[in-house]
Amino acid sequence: MSRTLAVVFSTAVAVISMTGAASAGCYNCYTPPPCTTCYQQQYVAPQYRTVDETVMVSPGSVVAHRTPAQYRTVMVPQTVMVAPPSVQYERIPPQYATRQRVEMVSPGYSYYAPVQMNCASCGY
Repeated sequence: MSRTLAVVFSTAVAVISMTGAASAGCYNCYTPPPCTTCYQQQYVAPQYRTVDETVMVSPGSVVAHRTPAQYRTVMVPQTVMVAPPSVQYERIPPQYATRQRVEMVSPGYSYYAPVQMNCASCGY
């Protein structure tokens, strides 16, 4: 009697398990709805770019060069100015340089993407 009961029970379990796999259309690749492996977390690294900037290293300026008057003694009692005092201006242009800096275009982020099930019989 117990042997017959064991055979009936194992046959019922086999029929139920085959019906579940057949209804899914695939053998051992169907996962019921709260699927923990259907989605996989993907990470996108942050994106950066290099920007060239022109910056002023030193501003332009004007430098005054002063020349004092020149005197010479012509005769013993008389001193005469030979050249008047003068000022000459020298213009120094501004100096520029190119500086590179790195800026973030988009920050890194993560998202969930569906996982492709690889099943030979159902194609999922």
